Amino acid sequence: MNIQPVPDLPEFAAWLNAAPCTLTELRGRPVALLFVNAASAWSAQRLAEFSQWLSRHPGKLQPLVLQVPRFDFERDATAALKLLRRQGLTMPVLLDADWDGWRRFGVTAWPTMVLLDAQGREQQRLIGQGVPGELERALNALCEGAPSAPSRGGSELHPEPRQALRFPMGLAVNQERLYIADSGHHRILECSHGGRVLRQFGLGTADFMDGNLAEAAFHRPQALALERESLYVADTGNHAVRRINLLTGLVDTLCGNGRPGAPEEGPVAQPRQVSLDHPVGLAIAENQLHIAMAGDNRIWSYHLGQRSLQWRAGSGAIDERDGSGHLAAFAQPTAVAVVQQVLYVADALGSSVRSLQLRGDLVQTLVGQGTWRFGEDDGPRAQASLQFPQAIALSPDAPLLWIADTGNGRLRTLRLGGGELTTQPLPRRLHAPAGLAVGAGAVWIAETDSHTVLRLDPDSGVLSEVPISE
Repeated sequence: MNIQPVPDLPEFAAWLNAAPCTLTELRGRPVALLFVNAASAWSAQRLAEFSQWLSRHPGKLQPLVLQVPRFDFERDATAALKLLRRQGLTMPVLLDADWDGWRRFGVTAWPTMVLLDAQGREQQRLIGQGVPGELERALNALCEGAPSAPSRGGSELHPEPRQALRFPMGLAVNQERLYIADSGHHRILECSHGGRVLRQFGLGTADFMDGNLAEAAFHRPQALALERESLYVADTGNHAVRRINLLTGLVDTLCGNGRPGAPEEGPVAQPRQVSLDHPVGLAIAENQLHIAMAGDNRIWSYHLGQRSLQWRAGSGAIDERDGSGHLAAFAQPTAVAVVQQVLYVADALGSSVRSLQLRGDLVQTLVGQGTWRFGEDDGPRAQASLQFPQAIALSPDAPLLWIADTGNGRLRTLRLGGGELTTQPLPRRLHAPAGLAVGAGAVWIAETDSHTVLRLDPDSGVLSEVPISE
């Protein structure tokens, strides 16, 4: 066990949501340093697990989060903080933009938790996601006998504005309605195209309950997929896939038990006994619901008629590797869209768009230069680039794939059948677009960081805000 004194926090790190302090000033109580990447699903899961422990043991230790950027856009203080706040984070955050803290503490992977005792000595470090119960045991041991005292919070500076939406993510649209995954409010909204809220699904508090409008609850829902009277929900915070019956208003669970875990292929007899791992993207076709699972870097399919799960593609490793089925690799697949037996995948950490042939499960890269290369270049596929794409949608009347190029704040299009990547001209950069839907004569954009939904008329190029009113 390493019980040597540790270095202090980097002097040039920017404190994003709390007043600056040093580790020396925190002596006298245990401290947990979390080195995370805000774009990483694995970091999000570690933060969620740690937050749950803190809620059960208030005041037992002081948490400090060091955000270490993978992408250029994460070096922006506002963008980095908002990406963490999407996950409900309220701890103090430092932006370690130049990786100074990472190097000082000898960190080698996201996420890493460094546990310091009351004398400022390192007692343990937890690397990666660990094994079930590891974090609980380590924190309990660190804080054994420690008195409770108020912790420094992480919401003192630059609070999010109070608006009708809070970090909206997934969108779905038909000829009459617009559906919004209001992720930060843990609910799904059914709206008119003009933005008037007609129904709310979910109580608005983070929980995991089936039932009618007065009973059902979600936890940070993200993607939506609409087919006739059913609206399917990637209930990401609950690690579950849910379904809303739009005729009755009833919500049920197709699979997921509320905790991240390794999915298993086969029939789903007891939906609440099935593990999923951070489902974030959904697309439906031919009675199959295709799921982008960001936590295990794989693509899964749920057969609605057979009620069974199938592992379609991805080895589980974070990588950009083409090939057949399980031999291929994804880097945090985040969104999916399907047409004519082809599933298109937005691969977030790979800054790429991939295709999966549903007959044969062959994976190919359409746009993307590798897991650590990103940019904003238009042009032929071999040279074009993206940065952390979070949503895709297919045009119903043209061979066109719309892409929310989240890290670049742009809306891009890829013409299918070998066409080029193009930036859609807009009057301004977008603030972290992370949801898309195409239909009813418009492109609908969830501008997540500004807590708004936008409507783009593709013919005139007019971009307008959809005023959400309850």
